[in-house]
Amino acid sequence: MEVPKVFISYSHDTLEHKKWTLELAIRLRNNGIDAIIDQFELTAGDDLPQFMEINLARADKILMICTETYVDKANDGQGGVGYEKMIITSNLLNRIDENKIIPIIRQNDIIAVPTFLKTKLYIDFSKESNFEFNYDNLVRTIHNTPIFEKPPIGNNPFTIIKDHQLDGDIKVLDETLSMIIKLQGVESYANSSGVAIRLNISPSMFKVLAIKLIKLGYAQWYSNNKWIKATDKGLMYAFNKNMVD
Repeated sequence: MEVPKVFISYSHDTLEHKKWTLELAIRLRNNGIDAIIDQFELTAGDDLPQFMEINLARADKILMICTETYVDKANDGQGGVGYEKMIITSNLLNRIDENKIIPIIRQNDIIAVPTFLKTKLYIDFSKESNFEFNYDNLVRTIHNTPIFEKPPIGNNPFTIIKDHQLDGDIKVLDETLSMIIKLQGVESYANSSGVAIRLNISPSMFKVLAIKLIKLGYAQWYSNNKWIKATDKGLMYAFNKNMVD
């Protein structure tokens, strides 16, 4: 798995802020992220503009630590912060994609970002009490591992399934669904092996039938196929065909 590379842009406001930023970089590295910061890389006599240009272009993400001082310097084009802003917003470095910038807010009163970042979502680290929550959000964003994944779109529960869509298996599928409903009763699901035994069919045949019912939206597997249940759509289908008592 490729390690994401992150460049941290910040202003040297105070020793406390430099320490906070350094500790953030160290923790990111401990969580599988190649965090690049001047405190790791530069010594007296090194070329600062070259360091910025190379690492801004190579980074997968750019963290901009937006203190009040940082915002002022970016907007006014001052110092290293102003130079980094110029690199990102100019056409001189086409390799930089502005969509990879993540504004990090670290301010006392109002929330402000540089003008060229006004439209971007930010992560607010201003309150120390919320640090762990926001840090988790940051790491998940960099690793592209969201807490909630978009689920696949299911079947329309009000769509009427035509008989020919069942590939000629209407009777046996109806019997299978009816048995699932019967053994499920008022419980959440029925035992898959029990359904196969009651139908007097092999586990393999039951699996084939169950897959067809699942594709129609009439049933769902649980716990590695050990359990199965009729969905609301399956129950309504069975009810409309007088398959349930």
